[in-house]
Amino acid sequence: MPTIAHFDLPANDIDRAKEFYAELFDWKFEKVPGPLDYYFIETESLEGEKGVGGGMGLRGSPEQRITNFIEVASVEDYCTRVEKLGGTVLQPKMPVPGWGHLAVCMDTEENTFGLWEVDENAA
Repeated sequence: MPTIAHFDLPANDIDRAKEFYAELFDWKFEKVPGPLDYYFIETESLEGEKGVGGGMGLRGSPEQRITNFIEVASVEDYCTRVEKLGGTVLQPKMPVPGWGHLAVCMDTEENTFGLWEVDENAA
């Protein structure tokens, strides 16, 4: 069953946001290898178990907000299902080289969410 696999947290000032969330929730940040200014976020449950992972990068547009990404077997298939059920595909399937594919959608209640497909061969 598809579930939340990752959340994406946009920031205007990455250092300020890292400090805020590290102090508030004790989240851990690790820079993604390479030139991209993006950080993985490590979370834990109150019992100390590994929580849902996230990422943080620069905000791409003023309206960009936190987006939960649901892992699916096929982003393309789920985009078709979204539209069939009355939702909207806002950002069609796109590769994240070496990681997978993503799309951003809107449900029938105007909530945005992402779809994520793992594919290390994505280019």
